[in-house]
Amino acid sequence: MESPNPSTAGKPIRCKAAVCRKAGEPLAIEEINVDPPRAREARIRVICTSICNTDVSFWRMTSSPGGFFPRILGHEAVGVVESVGEGVTELKTGDTVVPVFLPDCGGECADCRSENSNLCSKLPFKLSPGMPRDGTSRFADLRGNVIHNFLSVSGFSEYTVVDVAHLTKVDSSAPPERACLLNCGIAAGVGAAWRKANVQKGSTVAIFGLGSIGLAVAEGARLCGAGRVIGIDAYPEKLEMAKKFGVTEFVNPVDCGDKSLSQVINEMTGGGADSCFECAGSPSLMEQAYASCRKGWGKTIVLGVGGEGSEMKLKCMDVLQSGRTLTGALFGGLKPKTHIPILLQRYIHKELELDKFVTHEMEFEDINKAFDLLVEGKCLRCVIWLYRPDQSAACLMPRVV
Repeated sequence: MESPNPSTAGKPIRCKAAVCRKAGEPLAIEEINVDPPRAREARIRVICTSICNTDVSFWRMTSSPGGFFPRILGHEAVGVVESVGEGVTELKTGDTVVPVFLPDCGGECADCRSENSNLCSKLPFKLSPGMPRDGTSRFADLRGNVIHNFLSVSGFSEYTVVDVAHLTKVDSSAPPERACLLNCGIAAGVGAAWRKANVQKGSTVAIFGLGSIGLAVAEGARLCGAGRVIGIDAYPEKLEMAKKFGVTEFVNPVDCGDKSLSQVINEMTGGGADSCFECAGSPSLMEQAYASCRKGWGKTIVLGVGGEGSEMKLKCMDVLQSGRTLTGALFGGLKPKTHIPILLQRYIHKELELDKFVTHEMEFEDINKAFDLLVEGKCLRCVIWLYRPDQSAACLMPRVV
């Protein structure tokens, strides 16, 4: 893979980006200026990116905490380091990196040093429209107006600037169109089964919601050797797709009659599933998932993002007497710098099956078509190519402003 031209280091450059200027409107592919990286930052030449439902949610958002415009969306990407800022020693020009929304300071804080947490306390995750250390942006339009950052990544740009705490170095030989899948929902789902729930061989898993995260949980459960994987979703057309990911049984809430979902799951499993995963962001489903896991040792993992201010309700006596565990799992409990390279190696060694998540691939100029497919429920992941690794070196050259 060609390394970016070092003559651009330390200088603003001009490139193309897909800019979201107003909620719900098509992204505008336009030329922007990208500042050089500041201390503990790197400027990245994005190879490819994929679109996640989180991008769609923030694209539609009109108010706080996430409705900032204009903005460059995109948080599932892979790229090559073009230049680094002051104090960056762990990366160099030409390294292949995966930007991740979740920070990992690499051991500077107690949480990142601990094996029990992936929640960095030095640079806590927040929905800021700027860079994590100073809150400012590295993007501007050609009139000099600020364009906001997104989840510390902004992958819908040919070049982006990312803090090193949000960058994971990966094997440069790995296919970029698969590496870009491991920085949000798919890694979160696999990680929740693998790391957070520690799904055991032969155990029973119940997944509430069979979108891409739920299917990723199924893939993680398959990797762990689960014996039964029960998928719960209101759309029966998802069943055939779910089978490809290891779902062995399907429950449609509409068909439960007078019984609650938890009653049905408890009856099917003879007392509850060993692990339950809520992947839809519904408080009522979180409650049902908790009631569906086995007393004594059952675990319920919450992966779905509920609405702001939404609450779930549990009976205190039930929590005490049931012995069940309920926990959230941001990014599936994965530590980005540790676990993303492991997952990528498991893909390379044909253990982790990432190919089945990609239903479409498109060029950058067709990014709005990719949004349409996701909104219409016609794709799981669409990979967007910003440049192909086999393009000539001239195609990689940014323009110095």
